[in-house]
Amino acid sequence: MASSDANFDEVLTSNDAIGQADLIRQGEISSEELVQASINRIEALNGKLNAVVTPMYEKALAQAKTSKHSDGPFAGVPMLIKDLFARVEDVRLTEGSKSLKDFVSPDDSELISRYRKAGLIMLGKTNTSEFGATPVTESHLLGPAKNPWDLSCNTGGSSGGSASAVATSMVAVAHGNDGGGSLRTPASCCGVFGFKPSRGRNPLGPEYGDLHTKVICENVITRTVRDNAAMLDATHGAMPGSPYTPPAPKMTYLKSLDSAPRPLRIAMTEAPLVYTPVHSDCSAALSETAKLCQELGHEVHDTDPKVDAQALLEAWFGVWATGNAWFVLETEKRTGRAPREEDFEPLTWQYYLKGKDVTAIEHLRRLRVLDHETARLGRFLENYDAWLTPTLAQPPLKLGGFYHDDDVVQRYVGFAPYCRLANIAGLPAMSVPLHWSAGSHMPIGSHFSASYGDETTLFQLAKQLEDARPWRDKIPPMSAITK
Repeated sequence: MASSDANFDEVLTSNDAIGQADLIRQGEISSEELVQASINRIEALNGKLNAVVTPMYEKALAQAKTSKHSDGPFAGVPMLIKDLFARVEDVRLTEGSKSLKDFVSPDDSELISRYRKAGLIMLGKTNTSEFGATPVTESHLLGPAKNPWDLSCNTGGSSGGSASAVATSMVAVAHGNDGGGSLRTPASCCGVFGFKPSRGRNPLGPEYGDLHTKVICENVITRTVRDNAAMLDATHGAMPGSPYTPPAPKMTYLKSLDSAPRPLRIAMTEAPLVYTPVHSDCSAALSETAKLCQELGHEVHDTDPKVDAQALLEAWFGVWATGNAWFVLETEKRTGRAPREEDFEPLTWQYYLKGKDVTAIEHLRRLRVLDHETARLGRFLENYDAWLTPTLAQPPLKLGGFYHDDDVVQRYVGFAPYCRLANIAGLPAMSVPLHWSAGSHMPIGSHFSASYGDETTLFQLAKQLEDARPWRDKIPPMSAITK
């Protein structure tokens, strides 16, 4: 292969991570060439998108030179790491907050160690909201991540930088995490594939083993289903002492894609469990996805799980406030400086004030509500193989559109009312990019969840949908590099 910049840019845009690893393994390209091409692409596009906030280029190029000695499945392939939770030794970890703008991680988290073992090369950190607290990526410290389909729109959050980077082929795979939709929301907004695994499938430790009371999961955003499956093969498994251990898959997730799913019973719910208007584009996407599932031989039943939505909402945001208060107080441990209001965004400080004085008894009461509704959802899914909803109630928001008033609960619910149930119940869930709006040509995701521990059914269904309605040829306008 000729080694021009144009040809290597084509390698990035035309190959997923598995394809890139194959090219390196076959000697058609080197890891150094691929990593440099990815760096070049980031530098060409990032000024418009603000997806990458902390470059690690020198470390990446040095690692690429030794990648030929790795036998990992992704040996020599570049990736990006979200600037939240994942600790990369000697690299800053801001978690999107001015309070941590100078904090440098002293070591690798377990997940990062597993990425290294898989042969992946980390190029930098991606944009996030402060402590991942909002479904948009507009940190005061890092600035807004911009949607590659329309620069006036947000990427969703809180893994918005990762979704934007994957959508524009800066990398084929980028790390993210999800406490209420933070992988799936930006995947929907940016037209890529976001997958949240079951509680405990990937490690959060050693720093965040049960953070936010078990709702947060680590994984990746990808362009293809097979990349996401193979990445979960490379990273899943409990750490010693992990509090949650889902059942092991019967075969690798990648191997499971060789088979189509059996005919599935799919529950479908359009109306959010707490009332909020659903945009016509999101409703149309749901209808089209249901029709496609039926064409593929699946049963689709219009129903809902009948949870106590108001009780669930109040308990959820109470627990969320307590978790954010922990974040604020944790900064003192890292910086040696007591929390000051000016070091945090107003919404974070509002959460802190609400959460810092919650009693243990009140916290346990809220957990009981979440567990009660989790059991109700579990019983509902005993009758279905998957549950289909819109990913979001609205298309991607305009930049600043999330911050139009002081009612944070209504803002959150009005945009992203569907995803958090999977976090509360610990279920695997995914946003699949099957629809683009007719007028604005913005991506609209379709959301599926399944029973605890059953990632395989979701991966098989996603691959079947990907084959039936490929999205790889959907290229955002900001992907083009102009000379």
